[in-house]
Amino acid sequence: MTSAVRTNKPSQGFTLIEIVMVMAIAAVVMAGAISLIVFSSDERGLRNASGEIELLAKRARTIAILHQIPYALEFREGVVRLLPFAQAGIVDKKSLGKKQLAPEPVPGDPGENRQYNLASGVTLTIRHWNSDKWLGTAKGSVQVWRFDPDGLCEPLSVHLALGRSWAEDTFHPLTATISDSQIELR
Repeated sequence: MTSAVRTNKPSQGFTLIEIVMVMAIAAVVMAGAISLIVFSSDERGLRNASGEIELLAKRARTIAILHQIPYALEFREGVVRLLPFAQAGIVDKKSLGKKQLAPEPVPGDPGENRQYNLASGVTLTIRHWNSDKWLGTAKGSVQVWRFDPDGLCEPLSVHLALGRSWAEDTFHPLTATISDSQIELR
């Protein structure tokens, strides 16, 4: 009679297939994390710019009501400025090649002049309420958004693009706040 002897020999390590499977799972997780970081930085940049423009719009509306004079947001290449409507849209041919500076303060206007510099790579276009055409802020062109002393402003849409990602905000004419927002991250 022969008997079979069982030996319980513990395995000494991982097989090649197990190592390859773990590495493949780690690669998939890392790729997802990297794409999430890239998308979140684009989203953060677009949302920051959108929020700053909304803040300037609310401030322009409030200042126009308080001072009882029209104020404006002025959209130039790379910058959005808040200033009295009488100063908005003036193109100085000498300063076209120079960096845009904050507008000169108006006497009796304690610090209401503000500006927001768009982050590098963010482009801005606007669409007025009665138009289907998006107007850019190319070098030398100026787009103006007026805020009246009665609290009204023109309904306006702002399109921000960063690479292939974009955000589009439509502003309410009574509150100067964002009434509709769309964002697409690529």
